[in-house]
Amino acid sequence: MKECKNLTGCPFFNDKMAEKPALASMMKKRYCLDDSTSCARYIVCEALGKENVPENLFPNMTARAEELITAQIHSV
Repeated sequence: MKECKNLTGCPFFNDKMAEKPALASMMKKRYCLDDSTSCARYIVCEALGKENVPENLFPNMTARAEELITAQIHSV
């Protein structure tokens, strides 16, 4: 199990999906507590910095994470 190093300040892990507890629990187990490197939030944080992780980016949105990173690279 590889717990994410960003758990403390992560809005998703700290109940952003409070209205869907079963789904949130499943995602937290998979992305936050088991394989943080596959989390879209983690991917953007590592590539662009914590300040560039959108609040509405959920762990399973890896395609959007890739779009954000590509857009940032092309804007430089």
